[in-house]
Amino acid sequence: MSDTTLRPRIALLPLDDRPVNVRLPGDVAAVAGVILDVPPAEILPSYRVAGDATALGAWLLDRVADPATVHVVVSVDMLLYGGLIASRTSADTTREVLERLDVLREVRRRRPELPISAVSLVTRASNSYSAAEEPEYWREHGKEIHALGGDAHRLLDEADVLPLSELTPVPAEIVSDYSARRLRNHIMNLSTLALVEDATLDFLAITADDTAPFAAGSAEQVWLRHWMRMLPSGRDVLMYPGADEVGAALVARALAANAGVTASFSVACADAEGMTRIPPYENMSLAASASRQIRAAGAVEVSEGGDVTLVLHAPDPDRHDMFRGRPDQVDEDAVAGTVALIRERLDAGEHVALADVRYPNGADEALVRALAEAGLLGRLEAFGGWNTAGNTLGSVVAVAAAGVVGRATDTFDARAARIALLTRLLDDFAYQAVVRTDSGPALFPDVYPMADDGRVATAERVIREELTALLESTLPAEDVRIQELTLPWRRSFEIGLVLS
Repeated sequence: MSDTTLRPRIALLPLDDRPVNVRLPGDVAAVAGVILDVPPAEILPSYRVAGDATALGAWLLDRVADPATVHVVVSVDMLLYGGLIASRTSADTTREVLERLDVLREVRRRRPELPISAVSLVTRASNSYSAAEEPEYWREHGKEIHALGGDAHRLLDEADVLPLSELTPVPAEIVSDYSARRLRNHIMNLSTLALVEDATLDFLAITADDTAPFAAGSAEQVWLRHWMRMLPSGRDVLMYPGADEVGAALVARALAANAGVTASFSVACADAEGMTRIPPYENMSLAASASRQIRAAGAVEVSEGGDVTLVLHAPDPDRHDMFRGRPDQVDEDAVAGTVALIRERLDAGEHVALADVRYPNGADEALVRALAEAGLLGRLEAFGGWNTAGNTLGSVVAVAAAGVVGRATDTFDARAARIALLTRLLDDFAYQAVVRTDSGPALFPDVYPMADDGRVATAERVIREELTALLESTLPAEDVRIQELTLPWRRSFEIGLVLS
């Protein structure tokens, strides 16, 4: 199918403009030989500047008019607010955003047979004093607002409503602004459940990033779960920890649906106890999260003999965050156990995908180096080790599931699969766990985004040079090179990579 006009296309409204939300889903589609369409950059958000919600809705309807479009994947946050950050900061009214849901009804009216998969996020409450992705008052009150959500959650079953002053020191006008926006977003999530019930949506995932067992978002999930039980179609909705990986997972789901192929995953972990741990920034066990990520990608979990063996490198019980530097001590037993498990499954002829959820915000450096020394990295079906456990799990499952679809339909693109694998190894291991830790403090100031173009250019050059050295010395590079490296939000947290 060299003629792209004959190839099926998936239309994606991404969560925001970052590479994990735009390029990663494209990598997933490419593995199965399918084209992914995303909106042009000029109508997408740019960091804190919201996308053009009206133009985004019009773009989606335009893609629906193309008969080659076989599936629509929609971030509700993008459609309604113009992106993830805008959902937390915009002043759009509930009435305004409710009207934007009509775009999905119009898609259904124009193409009744066209599948629509959607994801809507439960708004986070970052436990920090960073306003980089939050309202400006987060700099002074962020941790207290986060704590307020947790305390209110603990009081769910209480009949009395305490005075606000007994719950938080945050001024009432700030609590009002924050809570009104959460209420608006919660109404939107409830409304997406209604779209499942009236068959506007074929599939809905409601996901939550940066949450905790007790938090405002976790309380809202209790109420959403109530309506999932009450509405007959609510049982088909998936709710789980995640955010930036969901676009990739739903693209994998679209690939499977279009091809009529259901990938199967067997889950394996060298640390059985690790499956019961709740990873940092999440509110369910690793085992439960992995199961939901598999289902979100349109796949099934089986006890053994799956198309893919999903190996989990379990969370560190001390919950070290790679963003704060390397762990003081390497757990050699944990590394050796995962390496041995991967070797065993590969030698048995299984397709193995590795989700390294040992630490948030970066791969386990010792594990990746051990796999490289053993000659196992290039034999992996997929790899991930970035941000939260949910982010890693969803992206790994998505790439691996796309491989199953591609092989079943004879459209598998081995080059695209290799690019997808190396992109994540370069980002999650080489950058997040090594270069960012070693060179980041000298390259990036405490305040971001960086305003100085010269500093941005210097950081991009240094990072590219150091990643190139690791690509050539440690990773299964062969003829792959870094074609482009950018800092999309002019900060250290993420990079944009294009490989060739």
